[in-house]
Amino acid sequence: MDLSTTYLGLKLRNPIVVSASSLCDSVEKLEALDKAGAGAVVLKSLFEEQILLESEQLAKMADTENGFAEATSYFADIPMSVGPDEYVQLVANAKKKIGIPVIASLNCVGSKSWDKYAKQIEAAGADALELNIYFVATDPDRTAAQIEASYLEIVDQVRKSVKLPVAVKLSPFFTSVPNMVAQIAKRGINGVVLFNRFFQPNLDLDDLKTSSQLHLSRPEDCLLPMRWVALLYGRVGIDFAASTGIHDGRSALKVIAAGANVAQVCSTIFKNKPQHIGTMLKEMETWLQHKEYACLSDLRGVLSQKTCPDAAAFERAQYVKLLVGFE
Repeated sequence: MDLSTTYLGLKLRNPIVVSASSLCDSVEKLEALDKAGAGAVVLKSLFEEQILLESEQLAKMADTENGFAEATSYFADIPMSVGPDEYVQLVANAKKKIGIPVIASLNCVGSKSWDKYAKQIEAAGADALELNIYFVATDPDRTAAQIEASYLEIVDQVRKSVKLPVAVKLSPFFTSVPNMVAQIAKRGINGVVLFNRFFQPNLDLDDLKTSSQLHLSRPEDCLLPMRWVALLYGRVGIDFAASTGIHDGRSALKVIAAGANVAQVCSTIFKNKPQHIGTMLKEMETWLQHKEYACLSDLRGVLSQKTCPDAAAFERAQYVKLLVGFE
């Protein structure tokens, strides 16, 4: 069964891409993922704050809109074992050791200080770059248009800095996700990753303070990216990576049927180890053979809403039917 796909202009042996996380922070781990059958890997993100720490610029941000004095003590504790220089070396070493595409990842909130590292990552041999823009809007005086403009400024900066294929990882919290994706596509970006999982702090009532804990995704979380991929496929000329909640071969097939080029996985690998990739691929092959598909590419987009004349009306009808009939 031919499970190959294309993503960001790259030929992948299959659509299972391990997303940016500590699963991808060393050559040894990357080799294990390659051996397990992954189609590509996204290296653990290099954060803008790590770059600022190295360049001694973080303190200067304390009085700007992108930073505050109380945060500097937290940022000072960021581990620098994989700082900017080490990250570039990780890219270079990975390209020597594994045979699948290596996608670097930059996690940023501003449009300065890190663009030179994008060029260094390109020079180190990365096959593509994933730009993860993590920004939480908290200022009531900043409009949606201003926030979107700041995103697009970062996109423009990166596109001008490198010739690499670039994907932008977005959050679902835009007034118009389709317009944002369209604006990104107009700037020459090759793909979008739907969606980023925002950090959700909790409150500790015993000690009256905030608490933080990383929660793995759940299978039902796949519904959000699947829906938006299905809505956007064929309407915006850009590649799609579905991310969050993809835990098995069937969920990977669902996002492909919706129109995704690849399915990014993370939580399920944390839970089930790299060998789970082989299980997912076998599930996909079995289903495709049972349904008599000649190859994976024949499935892509068959369950998108591209052929629906009025997708919004279709969605509204489904919504009303579900809630009116629910008891």
